[in-house]
Amino acid sequence: MKALAPLALSASLLLPLAASAQQPTPANTGDRPAVTFDEIERGLYFAVMGGPLFLTNPPAPEGTPRPFSSGPMAQVEVGVDIGERLSLGVFVMGSSIRTSAEYVGNSGGAVSGDFSAVVPGAALRVRLAGLADSQETKRTWFYLRAGGGLAMFSPKRLLPDSDILVFAGPGVEYYTRLRHFSVGLEVTGNYLVSGGSFGFAVAPNIRYAF
Repeated sequence: MKALAPLALSASLLLPLAASAQQPTPANTGDRPAVTFDEIERGLYFAVMGGPLFLTNPPAPEGTPRPFSSGPMAQVEVGVDIGERLSLGVFVMGSSIRTSAEYVGNSGGAVSGDFSAVVPGAALRVRLAGLADSQETKRTWFYLRAGGGLAMFSPKRLLPDSDILVFAGPGVEYYTRLRHFSVGLEVTGNYLVSGGSFGFAVAPNIRYAF
C-alpha cells in the first residue's frame, strides 16, 4: 500500500493537466475587415469620342472659295488622371470633311472636293466643379479640355502642307456606378494656325479607367 501512494499522488497531479489540454480552444469570433472599393476609379484611362466636326472656312488662299464644310470626327485618347481634377492624355483624331466641288484648297485648281485629316496630339482636362449624388459622391463634373496636334491632310494634291490644330472647350462628365466607366459630352472650338480656319466639334465620349 505504501508503494501505491506515490502513484496515486502523481495521478492526482497529471489528470487535471490532461483534462485542460483536451478542452477545445475558443474559436476566433472576430469579424473579418470589410473589403472596400473606390466609388470612382482614377488612374490610367482609355477614352473614345466622336461626333460632327464643322469648318467655317477650310484652308485655302485668300480669294479662293472657302465654303462652310462638315463631316464626322473620331478620336482615341490614352492618358492618366492626376488627382481628382486634372488629366493628361495623348490622342489620335481622324476626320473626313465633305465640302463643295468649288473648294480647291491649296491645289491651284488642279483638284477639288472633299478631304480628310489625321491629327496626333496631346490634351489637358481640368475639372472645374463637381456635383455630389445622394451618397455624397461627386459623379457629375463640369470640365474644360484643351490641346493641340499636327494636322496631316489627304489628298496631298489638295492640301499638301500640314498644319497645327489647337482646340479648347467645355464639357460635362458623369461617372457611372460601374466604377471604371464614365460618359460625357463636350463642345470644342478648333483653329488651324497656318490655314486660319475656324471650326467646332460636338463630341459624345466614353472613358474607362484602370
